[in-house]
Amino acid sequence: MDFECIIYEKGEGFATIKLNRPQVLNAMNKQTWIDLQVALDDVKNDPDIKVLIITGEGRAFSTGADLKDSKDRTIEEYRNYLVELQETSRKIIRFEKPIIAAINGYALGSGYELALACDIRIAAEEARIGSPEARVTSSVTGGAMRLVQDLIGPGKARELLFTAEYIDGKEAERIGLVNRAVPPARLMEEAREMARKIAQNSSFSIKMIKRGLIMARGEVSLDALMDYEIEACLACVSTKERQESLKDFEERKKQ
Repeated sequence: MDFECIIYEKGEGFATIKLNRPQVLNAMNKQTWIDLQVALDDVKNDPDIKVLIITGEGRAFSTGADLKDSKDRTIEEYRNYLVELQETSRKIIRFEKPIIAAINGYALGSGYELALACDIRIAAEEARIGSPEARVTSSVTGGAMRLVQDLIGPGKARELLFTAEYIDGKEAERIGLVNRAVPPARLMEEAREMARKIAQNSSFSIKMIKRGLIMARGEVSLDALMDYEIEACLACVSTKERQESLKDFEERKKQ
């Protein structure tokens, strides 16, 4: 299968999706989300694949939305992009096979949210993880308003979202945001080892357990939350402050 924005590989009972836009630190554009959906469908329909690993090419997992790609979008174009993003996130959250995020570097914004949607997160110790949305007058997506609170509690979630501060892999492990932090050289082998352990077990059992875990978290109202996330994000990017924030963000990157 040929993809524009990801590398997709299969073997040993698990598949690997590698976000592949290293020239922009794997920033997410609409095509990336579409490629992810196609790969997810292939994983779902392949009985030999029991686990999926998602990681990034180069020195980033993903730095989030591609701001150059989004700068001149109309609100309707932005809505279409967000709908594609949310649909991919829904698929990942509800995916019947376990998904491991191997966070190899920067995991920011919607890249961080992609990792949150996975079942298990393994991070490089030096990874930089966080939500910069409040800095650039945007809002979180991908179900993160619930997912991050489920992992680290409402108080810590508010602290990280309101301050827009980044944390490293070690701190993410300490607060329960990731399952474990490992030296960068060990990251992919650690993820593969976890995938092999899971692949040895009953796919049907894991499917039923995962479905029950989702139901137990109150998934019935997740759609309403994610629809709200679209409106919240659109409301933010419609403001004059958004353009000023983007300019400030670009200036800080040059320094």
